[in-house]
Amino acid sequence: IHDDATAKDLGFRGGTVAGSIHMEQFPPVLVRAFGQRWFETGSLSTYFRNATTDGEPVRACVRTPALGADAAQVDVWMEDEHGAQVLEGTASAGVPAEPSRLRAKLQEPRTAGELRLFAHLRAGANAGPVPTRLEPAAAAARQRVLTEPLPWYEAASPWGGPIANQGLVVHLMRPIEAAMGLFRGKAVGLFGAIEVRHINGPVFVGRDYEVSGTILAVGDTPKSEYVWYESTMREPGGSRDVASMIMMLRLMKASSPLWHADRA
Repeated sequence: IHDDATAKDLGFRGGTVAGSIHMEQFPPVLVRAFGQRWFETGSLSTYFRNATTDGEPVRACVRTPALGADAAQVDVWMEDEHGAQVLEGTASAGVPAEPSRLRAKLQEPRTAGELRLFAHLRAGANAGPVPTRLEPAAAAARQRVLTEPLPWYEAASPWGGPIANQGLVVHLMRPIEAAMGLFRGKAVGLFGAIEVRHINGPVFVGRDYEVSGTILAVGDTPKSEYVWYESTMREPGGSRDVASMIMMLRLMKASSPLWHADRA
């Protein structure tokens, strides 16, 4: 979906910017809102509304939390230069009483519909743990192209060594997808929603972790099939949870041979 020709064939204006990239643009303002504790117990829960293409300017917005609150959750959103909403969601620090944007979204009623790409998946199925690690070279390569960098990503941080930005935390969680056997048919996919939550953060560069995952829901829309799953990152041996992620992945029906005859 990030290739111009592929994206245009599916009705997009061009190759889309991944939602995880837009999540990378929030931490500087989240640190202003919550302080450095956001990297310890904070979350960012985002539901993607409109895709952007390379080079399009966007603005990340965060409502100010109540002063001195131990646990707080606020609305966040991103808009493009024309005011169109790119994403909506919530951010928090601590353990707020109210559900995050994606936790609330998961409570909405849904039916599985007709599934062809995700027909083999069942809610409740789980897998893992599988090892994961962010190598310093990979972190440095991403740092060179970040539009909203923080010095903690590549040098000493308040917690010691360099820490991972949100986009890289997302990709550190994704090895669980193969273990859960998510993809069995050829199709173009894109992120529909992502939540990253620090439990005992931050996530460090150059440190070994392991990830487990559980399928939360599967379903379809007129143009896509989707799967929701939750993953948890732990220190090796499961001694301590470090972070968690909720992911909603979409596969476009028009890009799949399993649906092509019906959409021709």
